[in-house]
Amino acid sequence: MGLLDGKTAIVTGSARGIGRATAELFVSEGAKVLINDLDGDVAEQTSSEISGETAVFSGDLTKTGAADEMVAAAIDAFGAVDIVVNNAGYTWDGVAHKMTDEQFQAMLEIHTVVPFRVARALAPSWREAAKAERNEGKEVFRKLINVSSTSGTMGNAGQVNYSAAKMGVVGVTKTLAKEWGQFKINVNAVAFGFVDTRLTAAKEEGGEMTAPGGEKIELGIPEQMRAMASAIIPVGRPASPEEASGPVLFLASPLANYVHGQVLNVTGGMFGGMYT
Repeated sequence: MGLLDGKTAIVTGSARGIGRATAELFVSEGAKVLINDLDGDVAEQTSSEISGETAVFSGDLTKTGAADEMVAAAIDAFGAVDIVVNNAGYTWDGVAHKMTDEQFQAMLEIHTVVPFRVARALAPSWREAAKAERNEGKEVFRKLINVSSTSGTMGNAGQVNYSAAKMGVVGVTKTLAKEWGQFKINVNAVAFGFVDTRLTAAKEEGGEMTAPGGEKIELGIPEQMRAMASAIIPVGRPASPEEASGPVLFLASPLANYVHGQVLNVTGGMFGGMYT
């Protein structure tokens, strides 16, 4: 028996990093999962490598209508959606006085606007199902989990755009929790600290990605800053993607049916990540 037996899920940004680890964990716990990524080839490869039932929806979620298309694709593939994890995102760092409007807006689009649009796309099917279940005297919980960051809850130098966007999704989370609790839709967020992914790899490795707008963005953190970050984590190191996925599974599972409107800090006790 798995914690998610018989459930279906969408995990955005799930071809790499925390998203992939979450998708793999969900499948191992009995769920069917829709894999999503900006890069279709990588999404297809990930889907083929996961041992379980998966579907794929690739493309730029910031495009108008993309969130609706993704939810429709999941319903077509699985018949219904029970769990959604809004994980897709990236960083585009810079100090505030040199940041462009485009750079600031890009973070709002992927980290705040996309999760809102995904939630809005879910609303018709989830609300109608909940109403029918209530009339039958049933209580069925569905789960919406948004990924935030301690950069959003506490701020972080060089990330005014990312921090604003990640705090924005906290506001979306807490408001939807108040609106949707009556429909037994648990809405929560996870605020990660330092997780070892391509976004936090050593900048000296020269990693980069192509943003939805075609811009080439350098990824990573200078090695000196990586060492400093590890030094202020009481556990003594960053989390692995697999360790980050565990709390997401908890919030997606029946164990968290009475956890609602919360921001769960997953930080290893990092300073600035112990409070909300």
